Amino acid sequence: MSTVNVTEDTFTQTIENNDIVIVDAWADWCGPCKAFSPIFEEASEKHSDITFAKLDTEANPGLSAALQIQSIPTLIVFREGIHLGEQVGALRPGELEELIEQIRNIDMEEVHRDIAQQSAQRDDQQGEN
Repeated sequence: MSTVNVTEDTFTQTIENNDIVIVDAWADWCGPCKAFSPIFEEASEKHSDITFAKLDTEANPGLSAALQIQSIPTLIVFREGIHLGEQVGALRPGELEELIEQIRNIDMEEVHRDIAQQSAQRDDQQGEN
């Protein structure tokens, strides 16, 4: 599967409708972004079960701000609609493959339990106030 472009209008739908999404935040003026682009594209062809999305930070400043993108390139990882983290800087092909393997190996049941526990703790703290 080739990469897809996400915008402020399509971002949420892309995250919600795909199991694993890796977003490459980039800009046209960014040399490291341009160097990383073919590596990202090659990975997208190799891993058809993952959605590889490109976010042009210049064309989507509101979304870039909402995602708190401080430098580019930045990869932002989502699984089951949950933001799992970021990787700042261009990666070599082997490093991107390692990241993909780590994403696949995350125990999402544990992630959901942690989120539920954190939510319950917040509710308890609010009840005490």
